[in-house]
Amino acid sequence: MRSIDCLWKDRSLHVKVKQRESVRISLDSSTGCKKWTLKAVDKRRIQGFEMTAYRRLLRVSWTTHQTNRPTPVLQEIQPQERLLATVQRRKLQYFGHVVRARNLCTEILENIDGKRRRGRPMRRWTDDIKDWSNRSVAECSMLARDRQQWRLHVHEMISNSQ
Repeated sequence: MRSIDCLWKDRSLHVKVKQRESVRISLDSSTGCKKWTLKAVDKRRIQGFEMTAYRRLLRVSWTTHQTNRPTPVLQEIQPQERLLATVQRRKLQYFGHVVRARNLCTEILENIDGKRRRGRPMRRWTDDIKDWSNRSVAECSMLARDRQQWRLHVHEMISNSQ
C-alpha cells in the first residue's frame, strides 16, 4: 500500500482514476491469485485491503471507525467489480483453461488419489471451484470443455456472488 501512496494523495487526479489504477496495481502484484486456495482468512484480508484502499482514496480518517461492511464508502466509489470477485473470476477462468489444455496439469487435477493425514482435511484448490459453482469438479470439467458455455457460467457465478 505504501508504494502507491503518492497516487492516493494526489489531489489533481479524479477518484475514479485513482480507483482504477490502485485496483490494477494491486491485481498485477497478485498475479498468482488464480493458483491460490482461498481460506476464510484470505477472503477477509482481501476485503479488508480493498476497503482500506477505498478509504484512503476518499481520505476517510481512521478515527471515523468505518467498518469493512458495505458502507457509504462503497456507495461513493461504486466499483465495477469487487477485488474478491476478480480473484474468483480469474481462478474460474484458469480452471477452464487447465481443463481444456488436456496436458499433465489436467491429468493431475482429475486423478488425485492417496491417503490423507489425520485431522481436518486441508482445503484443496478445487474446493473453491466446487463451492462457487455448487457442482462437483467432474461436472465443472465437463462444462468447462465448451469455452463459451464456461464463460457464461463464470459470468453468472460472479454476478450472483456480488
